[in-house]
Amino acid sequence: MADPVRLQHRAEQAASALPPLLVAAQRVAATVAQGVHGRRRVGQGETFWQFRQYQPGDSAQRIDWRESAKSQRVYVRETEWEAAQSVWLWRDASASMDYASSRALPSKRERADLLTLALAALLLRGGERVTLLGSGVAPSHGRAVLNRMALQLGGTGAGLPAVEPLPRHGQLVLVGDFLAALQEIEAVVAGYAAMGLKGYLLQVLDPSEETLPFEGRVRFEGLEREGALLVSRVETLRGDYAERLARHRAGLNAMTRAAGWSFATHRTDRPPHTALLALFQTLAEHEG
Repeated sequence: MADPVRLQHRAEQAASALPPLLVAAQRVAATVAQGVHGRRRVGQGETFWQFRQYQPGDSAQRIDWRESAKSQRVYVRETEWEAAQSVWLWRDASASMDYASSRALPSKRERADLLTLALAALLLRGGERVTLLGSGVAPSHGRAVLNRMALQLGGTGAGLPAVEPLPRHGQLVLVGDFLAALQEIEAVVAGYAAMGLKGYLLQVLDPSEETLPFEGRVRFEGLEREGALLVSRVETLRGDYAERLARHRAGLNAMTRAAGWSFATHRTDRPPHTALLALFQTLAEHEG
C-alpha cells in the first residue's frame, strides 16, 4: 500500500506545476492557431459560415436572395459542418520519459505533456471533443476538459497503452519515445486500426538519443530496471547506434503507413509549436 504522506506530497508537486503547464500549453496552441484557418468545413448544420457565389448544380433553395439583391451576382448560404470529432490523446508516462541530457532542455515527459495539452487546447478551440485515452472519461468539450486533462497528466504509468474498445471513426494521438520493441507497438496500432480509428504516433526524443554525442568511458543507467551498462569507448558505437535507430524509425513508419496512420518525430531541443502544427494539420486531413 502506498505511503499516504508521500502520495500527498507527489500530488501537491503535480498540482503546483499545473498553472505553468496550462499557460504554456495555451500559448503554444495560440501560436499554432494563428497559422491555421480552423477546422470549420461546409456541411450539414444550422450555423452560418459564409456566402459564396452561386455555381451550376447548386440547389435553388440555398440561394440567399437578400444577399444576392445587394449586387448583380447570385449568392448561396453555406453552413458549418457540425459533426464534432472525438479525439483520444495518450502520452507515455513511463520512467524513460523523465530523461533529459541537459538542464537547459525539458525532459521528454515535460515536452510530451506540453504537446498533449496544447493539442487538446487547439482541438477544443475548434469545437472537437477530447479526452485522455485510458481515463474512463468520454470525449467532451469546454474549458473544464483542459483543466481535468492537466490533472490527469500528473500520473505515472508504464509501457504502451492498452487496447480498449473505442467508437469507429474517432482519432487517436499517441505521444511517447516509442523505443519499445516494434512488435509491441504494432500490436497497439493494429488493434486500434482494426476498430476503424485513424491514428498518429509522435516520437519525442532527447537530442542525445539521436546523436549519441558522448565520448570516452560512459556508464549508462537504465530508467526502467534495465540495469547499468558501462561502455569504455562510446564513440565507437555511434555509427551502429544511428543505424539501429534509423531501422527502428523505419519500422514505425512502415507499420503506421500500413494501418493508414501517420508517424512523425520531435526533438526536445526544437520548438514545440512546429510539431504541434504538423500534428494538427494531419488530424484535419484524416478528418476529411
